Amino acid sequence: MFDLLDSAIHVLAQLGEAGALAPADAPAVASAIPPAGMTAQQVAEAGGMLHFISQSDIVGKTLFGILVIMSLTSWYLIFVKSFTNMRIRRRSNNFLREFWAASSLEQVENEITTHGASEPFAHLASHAIHAQNHHTRYGAMKLEEKGSTGAFVTRTIRKVIDEETAKLENGLTVLASIGSTAPFVGLFGTVWGVYHALVGIGLSDGVTVNRIAGPVGEALIMTGLGLAVAIPAVLAYNGFVRSNRVYLARLDAFAHDLFTFLSTGQQAFESSGRVRRVKIASTKDE
Repeated sequence: MFDLLDSAIHVLAQLGEAGALAPADAPAVASAIPPAGMTAQQVAEAGGMLHFISQSDIVGKTLFGILVIMSLTSWYLIFVKSFTNMRIRRRSNNFLREFWAASSLEQVENEITTHGASEPFAHLASHAIHAQNHHTRYGAMKLEEKGSTGAFVTRTIRKVIDEETAKLENGLTVLASIGSTAPFVGLFGTVWGVYHALVGIGLSDGVTVNRIAGPVGEALIMTGLGLAVAIPAVLAYNGFVRSNRVYLARLDAFAHDLFTFLSTGQQAFESSGRVRRVKIASTKDE
């Protein structure tokens, strides 16, 4: 793997150096003359980041590979979770609209049985309705079913909310870890590169500003890479946390309204504050 990464970096570095040495508006023969004011060492350093990575040792290449893996992982999680969250929220809105438009709980239960519980609100409603029906018919057959029907339904609702919260938070720990550790990985790469640059400068004859600024500047590239990996991960993590907090607040409100409706058969409140009255077969019209 390291050999493949090393070969790819060398090829990219050579392409970068060739692009820096060959002007676009000059013949290829004229590229043999270095640009004015540039020494051979400066021409070799024109490759920038790729030149630095190609000249680094196994530690530098390993750190670069770690940063690349972190970046790919974070962007994969960002795209996957963004798509998943949008799909879940669209299905949740559709379910809530159908739930409050239903004429009875039996109709809601039949719809869930037919189409399945593919999002948290349907999952919560299905388990709550099943818990109430089961406890009403059979009573407390197990230790976890002890207590009144309302207490058993409450425990079921809390369990479902905990499960859905864990699902929504899946992958956020990885994003938070990448956002917090990537800058330090890049900083370690910079320290390692500066160390080797200073050792090389100490062994060379004559110390000038150009000999110091070039290698040290290239070593700082690793810090920039670490920040480039960490910043999107941190921003995405904060965005997902806030989005999940708002979504779970809606789920908690729906759970409260659902429990009230299951207990009394009366009105429940939507997020907009409007009252929607739903009729079930065992209660009178409100």
